[in-house]
Amino acid sequence: MAKRPTKRTQQSQDRRMKWWREARFGMFIHWGLYALPEGIWKGKEIPGIGEWIQKRANIPVSEYEKLAEQFNPVKFNAKEWVQVAKDAGMKYLTITSKHHDGFALFKSDASPYNIVDATPYGKDVIAELAKECQKADIKLCFYYSQKQDWHHPNGSGNTLDFDPNKQNFNQYMREKGLPQIKEILTQYGPIGMIWYDTPQDITTAQTKKFITAVYDSQPNCLVNGRAGHGLGDYQSMGDNLIPPARVEGDWETPATLNDTWGFKKNDPNWKPVDGLIKRLVDIVSKGGNYLLNVGPTAEGVIPKPSVTRLKKVGDWLKINGDAIYGASASPHPYELSWGAITTKGRKLYLNIWDWPKSTFTLYGLKNKVRKAYLLADKTRTPLEKQQTRDTSIDLDILTLKLPRKKPDKVVSVVVLEVTGEPEMDATLLQNADGRIQLEAHNGQIKSPKTGAQLTRGRFGTIENWLTTGHRVTWTVKVVTPGTYNVAVLTQTERNGKWEGGHKTKLTIGRAPLSATIKEQERRDNPKANADLLDVVSMLGQITINKPGTHDITLRMEKVIKTKGIGPKLRAIQLIPA
Repeated sequence: MAKRPTKRTQQSQDRRMKWWREARFGMFIHWGLYALPEGIWKGKEIPGIGEWIQKRANIPVSEYEKLAEQFNPVKFNAKEWVQVAKDAGMKYLTITSKHHDGFALFKSDASPYNIVDATPYGKDVIAELAKECQKADIKLCFYYSQKQDWHHPNGSGNTLDFDPNKQNFNQYMREKGLPQIKEILTQYGPIGMIWYDTPQDITTAQTKKFITAVYDSQPNCLVNGRAGHGLGDYQSMGDNLIPPARVEGDWETPATLNDTWGFKKNDPNWKPVDGLIKRLVDIVSKGGNYLLNVGPTAEGVIPKPSVTRLKKVGDWLKINGDAIYGASASPHPYELSWGAITTKGRKLYLNIWDWPKSTFTLYGLKNKVRKAYLLADKTRTPLEKQQTRDTSIDLDILTLKLPRKKPDKVVSVVVLEVTGEPEMDATLLQNADGRIQLEAHNGQIKSPKTGAQLTRGRFGTIENWLTTGHRVTWTVKVVTPGTYNVAVLTQTERNGKWEGGHKTKLTIGRAPLSATIKEQERRDNPKANADLLDVVSMLGQITINKPGTHDITLRMEKVIKTKGIGPKLRAIQLIPA
């Protein structure tokens, strides 16, 4: 959890965080002058995210600020925007009150560079949104770029127009930054959160001033973790970053629906609905919130592909929202091949996307199950269940009889009402379908004392594997012994480089399997960043002779590093032959 600059009791902090923990799903809105060029400047398409076009295209302030004279979003309708969020099942809305370009979407006495004073539109869109959010019972929150301001001579980030050596950021804070924070916190009623961004080289003292300005105006208003220096009410993950495992404390993943935040007309890479639902479930199962972005056009219209996708997510939540709203992380710390678990009090929600033909088995649940039923079943008709215990391997086994037809084509939810607080075996377990999933982030790294060490990537990979001598070991409880097909999953960016040809050895006990990593296929990981792909390499077969706890070790006997990449290990899968 992010540290707070002022002391509060845990009880008062829990009270302040209550609405946010119950919400779990929110809408991000990136909107401003950058929507006008739509990703194109002077006939040239500018790579990267749309809201950074001023920086990426090296546009001087004298040219960029003229966009304000053209900004006239006549189709903007606050009620329609809020309705899109409500139809999606989102509980809070975070809009860019001022992004890095310095342009404000609200009436500001601190700077005339705002939608009321500098555009032909001349209306305060934030005021309209505030009214509609209040009517719809949606928390209104504001993104505010506290460190970067490319329009102000003392703001950070613009080295084209301003000399950074002559800038005085404290002066910027006095003239614009802090006054605007006070304006948005005193002009629009209760605000749920201030979402700061890119703290860069901000000092601790400056960060505390930005946070104190929030608490002084609205003590119950939250501050996200990008305020800087680990301060704030909760942790903000990197853009589109879903952690590979459960994270303690409060955290949030901000994510895009395509590849940009601000509108770009030539970005049709929209995420599929099933991936959005699975990511929402996955994030909540690891204890986080999902803040999903829309980038409206310069006219003020949320793109139709965004609206249709969000509506379908909302349709799923209308039936299955109990598994998301107010839910907490899974009691099992590892990835599950069939889906993910969320909890609420003495209920476990089995969010299943690999629906079995009739029987579903869950390993490791220590609680007695009082009742099991489908969340989509309004009658809550009990499902047939059986709980047993295999004392030979110290394992609890729950078996459910499920209908052949799944309630939802993407993710179906089974509710387990249990006695006591939910508790599961903390061991890495074989899945009930026989698969053994060894995620890289769960592996124990052992490296030589000298030379380059393996590192862990931000998306859960093991990287920097450029020499032999390293090994990674997993300890897993195997229920069903047998022969398995072994797949190694290495990771690559969608348009990035990949390197194969590495010679590996996988060992279980005394049984080794030596093979070469060669690409068989590339595929999406539905729970990972959309820009990343799994490269699948089949190594062959290996046999596990008996049930129980086993160590599985991977070594590289030869590393190919022509491209300087080496194997970027994401996971190993053992699939029953």
